[in-house]
Amino acid sequence: MTAVGSVRGAAERKVVVQAREQVAEGVVAIELCDPSGEELPVWTPGAHIDLVLDGGGLVRQYSLCGDPADRTTWRIAVLREPDGRGGSAYVHDELHQGATIFTRGPRNNFPLHSAARYLFIAGGIGITPILPMITAVEGAEWRLAYGGRTAASMAFAGDLRATHGDRVLLWPQDEHGLLDLDTLLAEEPMDTLVYCCGPAPLLEAVEARCANRPLHMERFTPKDTGEPVMNGAFEVELTASGLTLMVPPGRSILEVVEEAGVHVLTSCREGTCGTCETSVLAGVVDHRDSLLTPEEQAANDVMFVCVSRAACPKLVLEL
Repeated sequence: MTAVGSVRGAAERKVVVQAREQVAEGVVAIELCDPSGEELPVWTPGAHIDLVLDGGGLVRQYSLCGDPADRTTWRIAVLREPDGRGGSAYVHDELHQGATIFTRGPRNNFPLHSAARYLFIAGGIGITPILPMITAVEGAEWRLAYGGRTAASMAFAGDLRATHGDRVLLWPQDEHGLLDLDTLLAEEPMDTLVYCCGPAPLLEAVEARCANRPLHMERFTPKDTGEPVMNGAFEVELTASGLTLMVPPGRSILEVVEEAGVHVLTSCREGTCGTCETSVLAGVVDHRDSLLTPEEQAANDVMFVCVSRAACPKLVLEL
């Protein structure tokens, strides 16, 4: 589905910080609600919302980690990133009880699929999208392997172990080293559905070991997609806007269409959030995002215009 907005705020919702709690070293949990008490939009495990911060100058994505059945409250948990781009610092320093902000979404690029057995692998703050998944699959067989730098840095670890016992393996790196992925996966049948979220080195290690296993991952940072298929310029025809534009090397489709006055809802600008998903009506896409599966890329019916490009002279897009 194409996410396009003509004005700022077209897809934004005002919320208020209802509660705030320190849940681990460097991690705060924030509860958000509608200022007038109205129900919040429905969401499913794996979904995230955008926080529009600092007057709109910062837009960041955070996984919803509360109860999808609770329509009154959204909960997120945010790790302060000392070397980040400012979003986590703003949440930690400015979002106290009673503060109001705008949100977008929810959207789900990491949906929970049905399976008889699951292995959840979380690294650090990557536990957040996994939490509602665990609740949703209580009727199935599942295990969680949860690694972090230290025990004190692992949000919700105590509650998880207290509630689910031996189904949860807690693995602080300073005590045990890196997660023993080879042993974890060797203990699982080949049809176990693996869900993984965390830092890039963990995702790369899991992906390398799951070439023949069903695997779903969510990335916080973009994967390396190498050089573009085409290094030259290409055309984009925008059917809704009646424009045909030239996209030169070194510039994204998003930058070019925005410069032409076409407003596209966008957030991460690095192919990880899914906000700028756009329908493709004709042409072949050079998919450079970190979201679509190989099968979804092969369908060639949507693209993320912040990073993906053309693998042919012209694309026709529903913009």
